[in-house]
Amino acid sequence: MEHRTLGRHGPDVSVLGFGAFKIGRAEGIKYPVAYAVPEEDEAARILAGVLDLGITLLDTAPAYGLSEERIGRHLSHRRGEFTLSSKVGETFAGGESRYDFSPEAMRHSVTESLRRLRTDAVDLLLVHSDGKDEPQLAGVRVPETMLALKQAGLARQVGFSGKTVAGATVALGWADAIMVEYHAGDTSHDAVMRSAHDRGIGVLIKKALASGHHPPAEAIPFAAGHPAADCVVVGGLNLRHLAENARLVDAAARHRRD
Repeated sequence: MEHRTLGRHGPDVSVLGFGAFKIGRAEGIKYPVAYAVPEEDEAARILAGVLDLGITLLDTAPAYGLSEERIGRHLSHRRGEFTLSSKVGETFAGGESRYDFSPEAMRHSVTESLRRLRTDAVDLLLVHSDGKDEPQLAGVRVPETMLALKQAGLARQVGFSGKTVAGATVALGWADAIMVEYHAGDTSHDAVMRSAHDRGIGVLIKKALASGHHPPAEAIPFAAGHPAADCVVVGGLNLRHLAENARLVDAAARHRRD
């Protein structure tokens, strides 16, 4: 599979990343079609299959239900084969999300994530924004805490997964990478993606399929073909579909080079 460097100094990652939401949670979803969280043996098969396809970036979060625990249980013995991204700031319980961006909560969150993931450090730790991006980053506490977690060795790189262009723009002042929504229906982050790329900051694209509303055959080449995109993170429970997504990414990458 096509690989790119995540930013100027980040790891080498497959252009298609795996979003591990669906292997752990089916509540509070925005997808148009309902699904069931897979049983344990099926989750193990999917995770192993993801790596066997050559997908080397896995993105998870504490708010993704069983996701972190399952990645740790089934892939810790293959830890050297993939780049692991998780988040701080959001938890999900009782059918609703709760957010806490205090330094104490963020440190506790990553410590618990590492325990569930059965690893000493994540490769990328992102702020899991609640949409109030600018207030979160207006002071120094969130950026300082993220950099302190990196300094402590709990994360090799840190960044911001937000919802607004303004938030992503502010994050460029301290982040190693940003994760932004980008698809044909929402190209508002185009300029900040290009700015991040020019500064050597990694760019991950989320919601390339607009939460299942855009067909992969159109949406994935559109996202992967952006000149600033390092990795397009797409979820799913069907390995055949993921294999087709990988083919689409490779075709888009070849077109971008040409």
